[in-house]
Amino acid sequence: MQAALERFLKYVTYDTASAYEAQDYPSTPNQKSFAQMLAQECRQLGLRDVKVDDYGYLTATLHATPGYEGAPAIGFLAHMDTSPDLSGANVRPRVVANYDGGDITLDPEQGIVLSPGRYPSLTAYVGQTLVVTDGKTLLGADDKAGIAAIMEAMAHLLAHPEIAHGKIRIGFTPDEEVGNGVKYFDAQGFGVDFGYTLDGGALGEFEYENFNAAQARVSVKGVSSHPGSAKDVMVNAALIAAEYAMALPQGETPANTQGYEGFYHLRAQSGTVERAQLTYILRDFEQDGLQRRKAMMLEVAKRLNARYGEGTVAVELQDQYANMAQRLEEHPQVKHLALEAMAQLGVTPVVMPIRGGTDGAMLSTRPDGFPCPNLFTGGHNAHGRYEYLVAESLEMAAKVICRIVHLAAQAD
Repeated sequence: MQAALERFLKYVTYDTASAYEAQDYPSTPNQKSFAQMLAQECRQLGLRDVKVDDYGYLTATLHATPGYEGAPAIGFLAHMDTSPDLSGANVRPRVVANYDGGDITLDPEQGIVLSPGRYPSLTAYVGQTLVVTDGKTLLGADDKAGIAAIMEAMAHLLAHPEIAHGKIRIGFTPDEEVGNGVKYFDAQGFGVDFGYTLDGGALGEFEYENFNAAQARVSVKGVSSHPGSAKDVMVNAALIAAEYAMALPQGETPANTQGYEGFYHLRAQSGTVERAQLTYILRDFEQDGLQRRKAMMLEVAKRLNARYGEGTVAVELQDQYANMAQRLEEHPQVKHLALEAMAQLGVTPVVMPIRGGTDGAMLSTRPDGFPCPNLFTGGHNAHGRYEYLVAESLEMAAKVICRIVHLAAQAD
């Protein structure tokens, strides 16, 4: 399945960064162009029912092996967009064969180095093949590695009809990185019993629980005046916004938390004397914990309004997604298939919580959705210039897909 790497190297050359606050869907037109290219590739492979809808969702079908039409229908999903946090344009991937365990210079002019001293995960891949950036952009393994693994698995199954499987559906989504990946996705029309997202990291990672999530927009109104005559007149919205940020628990930020610890994350801020705005995302594995964080956001606003005047600070809260753990507990076979597939392939499962969310997390908790945990792809250090992919892990991800569908058909 070495072609998985070739697919990946092709896919990352497409700039598909999504955009925050965009009014269009998808948020950037390049995502839909990428979907059209992938659709053509699906048709060339021999997949059926290939469609790119008006929202940019690409779906396709691999029909069941004759005699296995009664096996569970399984979906495999990945997202086409890359994070807008760093440029995804003009990505120039570099393949590092037989990695020696040392520093990898990404950009010699800027002195940008991918080092195991800073990223110790590298030490696990000595002797393997890595794909790195040129230090100027992200790589796009999140989540074009997932797309490559799914496409390679479909190609393998089509080339080997002796591998029995039920109906398989693939789905590639836009705008996952900005929280809207399945906003318009027709989950019922997708027509599966359960699914898996390929949107994970290191070899063996398997995730079926995730954060409960909300977004908070904090708006601050000030009063501008000439600074020379501002005493008892000026109300500086930018300073009040800074005061608001510092009033939240400083130890509960992404840089200070791990594992099952939740956080408040200041994603963006802007401001002048007259007006300021803070945008937060709130995350907690427990629903009670998320409610506590939302209450804290409102409490800080209340305290500041008592000091500066009612209406100075306003907080708008919006729930985003929920923990999929309960839904997966109701469907244990979905977890069992993935764990058994990895075990048969000699992969040690690494069960861990998602410190974020996936399209699958949203689909798992939607009333019209389906159980959809998350599988590894071999990507590391997403959303930045130090992102890298392990080619052998990518190939194994494609093999795990093939083994899952075969096990599901046999179990039926």
